[in-house]
Amino acid sequence: MFKKILIANRGEIACRVMKTAHKMGITTVAVYSEADKDAMHVEMADEAVCIGPAPSKESYLVADKIIAACKQTGAQAVHPGYGFLSENEAFSRTLEEHGIVFIGPKHYSVAAMGDKIASKKLALKAKVNVIPGYNDAIDTPEQAVEIARGIGYPVMIKASAGGGGKGLRVAFNDQEAHEGFASCKTEAKNAFGDDRIFIEKYVEEPRHIEIQVLGDGHGNCVYLHERECSIQRRHQKVIEEAPSPFLDPATRKAMGEQAVALARAVNYQSAGTVEFVVGGKDKAFYFLEMNTRLQVEHPVTEMITGYDLVELMIRVAAGEKLPFAQKDIPLNGWAMECRINAEDPFRNFLPSTGRLVKYALPTAVPGAVRVDTGVYEGGEISMYYDSMIAKLIVHGSTRDQAIIRMRDALNAFVIRGVASNIAFQAALMQHPRFVSGNFNTGLIAEEYPKGFNAADVPHDDPAVLVTVAAAVHRQYLMRNASISGQMPGHEFKPGSEFVVRLDDGADHEVTVEAAVGGWDVTFAGDRYEIRSDWQFGQILYQGTINDEPFCMQVERRGLKYRLSHWGTQMDLMVMTARAAHLQALMPHKAPPDMSKFLLSPMPGLLTQVAVRAGQDVKAGEVLAKIEAMKMENILKAERDCVVDKLLANAGESLAVDQPIIAFR
Repeated sequence: MFKKILIANRGEIACRVMKTAHKMGITTVAVYSEADKDAMHVEMADEAVCIGPAPSKESYLVADKIIAACKQTGAQAVHPGYGFLSENEAFSRTLEEHGIVFIGPKHYSVAAMGDKIASKKLALKAKVNVIPGYNDAIDTPEQAVEIARGIGYPVMIKASAGGGGKGLRVAFNDQEAHEGFASCKTEAKNAFGDDRIFIEKYVEEPRHIEIQVLGDGHGNCVYLHERECSIQRRHQKVIEEAPSPFLDPATRKAMGEQAVALARAVNYQSAGTVEFVVGGKDKAFYFLEMNTRLQVEHPVTEMITGYDLVELMIRVAAGEKLPFAQKDIPLNGWAMECRINAEDPFRNFLPSTGRLVKYALPTAVPGAVRVDTGVYEGGEISMYYDSMIAKLIVHGSTRDQAIIRMRDALNAFVIRGVASNIAFQAALMQHPRFVSGNFNTGLIAEEYPKGFNAADVPHDDPAVLVTVAAAVHRQYLMRNASISGQMPGHEFKPGSEFVVRLDDGADHEVTVEAAVGGWDVTFAGDRYEIRSDWQFGQILYQGTINDEPFCMQVERRGLKYRLSHWGTQMDLMVMTARAAHLQALMPHKAPPDMSKFLLSPMPGLLTQVAVRAGQDVKAGEVLAKIEAMKMENILKAERDCVVDKLLANAGESLAVDQPIIAFR
């Protein structure tokens, strides 16, 4: 067994690998960029080596720096995690040439399966079902359009070296095929250094189901059941679960056996995943790709089998045999994972960066609730790397129990300082289509065609939001009233009458009276008994309203509150009746007109300004491109216009709402 390993990654996956390594008595080495000098994985490792500036192409993606760090520290092996160099065949081969073990498959397996075009040809030889398509590299947008027409729309335009939703577009017509090809090619070159593109038929109403495989160097290869990954947004997974609510035992066995056949065809030795697209009606399944690495969603497989996949990877890399056969692998209960990302679901999921002012995790319960994370309260979420903050994983004896546990855990997860997708995840957890298990990869696009909004998930009783806001505000005022040192005769004495203004602009008069264990709130002629052990300053509030349990997250900004309840978020303005009257007397100041500016929708790097001063622009034309958290975002003109001035240049780092272009 290795005595020291280096983890060539960052964030939660680096921390995840270190936990297992430490459990096995193995010393760990972290590598870090200048932006990550205070990161959790650096603190957690036994040793750490700085490998360069913040951009990943100058640090985490530089193989020579990783190898130099191995030699400097005496690390015998490298675990690549996922992303970065985890599926880089040249990196794996170079490590072997330097006598350093790659904790993953052999370089020839990475090469065979990392190339999506070659992997499809291998799959055909191994008698694995594949999707119809054009399996050679395409050179021009015009050729892409011609091939797409031949296959028949809709089609998927994919980067040969792509993954994680990057370098992938769906086209329903010639224009989308032309634009999608160019966009995929650019994104693939920037993300993977390989801009080869191919096209395949897009299966409508598909489910995305993957099989976890595991092989060793002694000829053994098994599958550890499946993971359902159909809940996706823009081809990136949002929720994963194991097993799939869709598969029957016969289909599971057939898919598992084909996955193993493919793994054996390339002498696969490590953990890997074979991804399939499955038809929603006939359960016909087709090979998509093989990921020659550990997957983000591996914890759900660990939950239902009881196996530590990272430990098994390390043991296989050290030459050990798998300790079990196919017939020995259990399938116990149900597991789910939510990816908690730094993105704002109320602004079309734009990336969010900044400091984690508040970061409180749900209580971990062995075998029931688990959080894999690589950040901490007070830490910084950087624009340079992936948006994932944490993975929240739960396990239950049934799918229904797993859903209930996930709902509770999401309610207990508190993030402030940066936006997160927790509210959206909570909304999905109570969506009827998800709860029923009858969904496909189009669920999010179909149910939220205009993006996510609180109005999409109205609270069963909006009065609950009003009463909670008023009670919380009353508690805040009472705390202020108790501050010592107030001048005699000028003490702050909060009243009991308030006006609550919902985000729809409606005002509601509320009376709040203190009661044993909480408050009595009168609203619209009805009396609500709120009972809780709250203490103001906490973000999470739990209690009962008229004996009904509830859970709220409250964020306060001045007199304004944002309340979250199982996916519903509403902004409320809570004022005393007098304050509301004074506000009505104040003159209204119109906000500045920004309609003639292109504003940056997110913090990020301005990679291209596609227009010049004086240029006539038509609606739909590309104006600029911004890169944030490894994703390229294209900004297009909403209407015909004329460019007046360029206010930012390519290469600049932009803040949210920073003007980029002024129009006449």
